[in-house]
Amino acid sequence: MGCLFSRKSKEKNREKKKKNDKEEADGEEGPKQYSWDQREKVDVKDYMLVQLKDQTVGRLPGKVAGEQFVIQECENCNIYVFDHSATINIDDCTNCKIFLGPIKGSVFFRDCSDCKCVVACQQFRTRDCKKMDVFLCCATQPIIESSTGMKFGCFQYYYPELGYQFKDAGLSIFNNNWSNIHDFTPVADENNWILLPEDAMPQDFVPLPDSEELKSVRISTEVNRSIVPVTRGQRQKNSEELCLVVFFAGDYTTANARKLIDEMALKDFALVQTKEISMRPDDANRVFKEKAADFIPFLQQGPVIALEFNGDGAVEACQNIVSSVFSASKVFVSESKASASQDVDNFYNYADIQMGI
Repeated sequence: MGCLFSRKSKEKNREKKKKNDKEEADGEEGPKQYSWDQREKVDVKDYMLVQLKDQTVGRLPGKVAGEQFVIQECENCNIYVFDHSATINIDDCTNCKIFLGPIKGSVFFRDCSDCKCVVACQQFRTRDCKKMDVFLCCATQPIIESSTGMKFGCFQYYYPELGYQFKDAGLSIFNNNWSNIHDFTPVADENNWILLPEDAMPQDFVPLPDSEELKSVRISTEVNRSIVPVTRGQRQKNSEELCLVVFFAGDYTTANARKLIDEMALKDFALVQTKEISMRPDDANRVFKEKAADFIPFLQQGPVIALEFNGDGAVEACQNIVSSVFSASKVFVSESKASASQDVDNFYNYADIQMGI
């Protein structure tokens, strides 16, 4: 049987070779195709907005798709990039309103003035800028250099594709250092930046688009719909009482964290800051102390999500909600008002060191 199959295989190979030789002789076989020959040609103009004036322009979801983007020498324009990108440079723009979807790397504003922006990015930097209002989500510490009149608020925005774009850009909605500004060139007795009022709304600074094409993006700037949790950041706290809640990785970790945020907001407790980070057993011992053994088995499942709340009665409120709503999930909650501040310091000091912030 083995000889029969071998003979048939040899005959089949000979016939195939004859056919290929004939096609080559007749010139039927085209030039060899390589993968790079089949790529869609990229027009760099699709990723640039240059020397525009008094216009509303932008890119719809899926049109940038992780490429680099450039905005230069625009004046009195409303600009919307409703997609994720690699990096974005904005140079010499004046009196522009700008929305920038999640940026995997850096966004760099240079020589811009009187601009109002909503931005999500890994790194944020300005140089030689004046009078800018920025609603920001930034995974690392934002940096300003030779810039004055800068005002910052927390990123607050929603449209259906935005959550997926954060994931495509490798950004966590819980890692936002919007208020932790580093001024690279401080001036004695002056402050080059301040925080916007807590009730400031993005649409009052960057209006929703009015062009027919861009109006197709279903936008909301309501606090409870924002993809990024709206945090108080470094604003003055309303109470001395804090509470730390840490959700461990599972099927519904993000949903559970969002649910607790909503429940605490209904009770008028402030969300100060959030963090998503991976932990090792040694890290748990430093942060959770004597309770670490209860949580170490869950660390291998993925990153934890930590929430810091502020307000009188925050600890009791968190404990009650967690025990009634999240009883099936493994959650760390501060035990008392006395220990909560130390819990917060232990976790966020560790997280900041790990993330290099």
